Amino acid sequence: MKKLLASTALVAGLYAMAGSAEAADCGDVSIAEMNWASAGVAAHVDKIILEKGYGCNVTLVTGDTMPTFTSMNEKSQPDMAPELWVNAVRTALDQAISEGRLIQAAPLLSDGGVEGWWIPKFLADAHPDIKTVQDALKHPELFPAPEDASKGAVTNCPSGWNCQVSTANLYRALDAKKAGFELVDTGSAAGLDGSIANAFENKKGWLGYYWAPTAILGKYDMVRLSFGVPHEKAEWDKCTAIPDCPSPKVNSYPVSDVFTVVTKSFSEKAGVAMDYVKTRQWDNQTVGKVLAWMDGNQGTNEDGARHFLKTYPDMWTKWVAPDVADKIKAAL
Repeated sequence: MKKLLASTALVAGLYAMAGSAEAADCGDVSIAEMNWASAGVAAHVDKIILEKGYGCNVTLVTGDTMPTFTSMNEKSQPDMAPELWVNAVRTALDQAISEGRLIQAAPLLSDGGVEGWWIPKFLADAHPDIKTVQDALKHPELFPAPEDASKGAVTNCPSGWNCQVSTANLYRALDAKKAGFELVDTGSAAGLDGSIANAFENKKGWLGYYWAPTAILGKYDMVRLSFGVPHEKAEWDKCTAIPDCPSPKVNSYPVSDVFTVVTKSFSEKAGVAMDYVKTRQWDNQTVGKVLAWMDGNQGTNEDGARHFLKTYPDMWTKWVAPDVADKIKAAL
């Protein structure tokens, strides 16, 4: 027994020394808290794990895609952008990576950022023949327009959003008006969300644009329909995304690459915490569930992060070593 106690004490001492070394290596870390919910939650998850698991001293700074990337690229601050939609900065990011200023770590969203036209799952289950947008357009009676139920509705984004342009062009490319559908502008983000909530409350069909990860798709089970064609970037750039493109063709939405990006200086000082950054990722369904919980409980980004860590230990404990996981659990 004495030998066991002595061994236990030795191991405990080694862990304590390792913890101190990790803290010394990690030091001060700045993380961009982007101004959208999924990225905000990710920033707080990283803050909790890096502080409680690795002994880092984390500061969150307000961020947005272009300002954060520019600052990281030119000033090496902040140290980390947990959720960077890299397609928006792809060329400059590739150059920064090749020149050793920035490092692209793990894809934070394992299935990427997705957009498209969706229908309620209860409708998809009741009509298994509807697999594509074209299938849905054969049934205007299943998606009644709010002002004229004799017609179907394709629900669009609010005016001024990029998705409003692409949806309008695809509506024309699909000849949806001839199929008996109207293109409906819900006027605002709240109106768009409200139209989906209303469809589920009244068990009515809904067809239109949305994206993930979002609280709405975490709250309501929706099915994304195929456009039956692959994404053609050249066509997208020259027409699908251009207002009033004269001859739009059917196209699929791109899947956005969403990665964690860190500065080289962070990778050099973070020690084993860098292994965590290279490993962790979550899927849109999980993020959507967390965001829906936040929406229903008026939770902050930090509340969402703590809810995730308490609710999904089977996911995040795989991102860290068992002793690190124990420290984090003890701190929740």
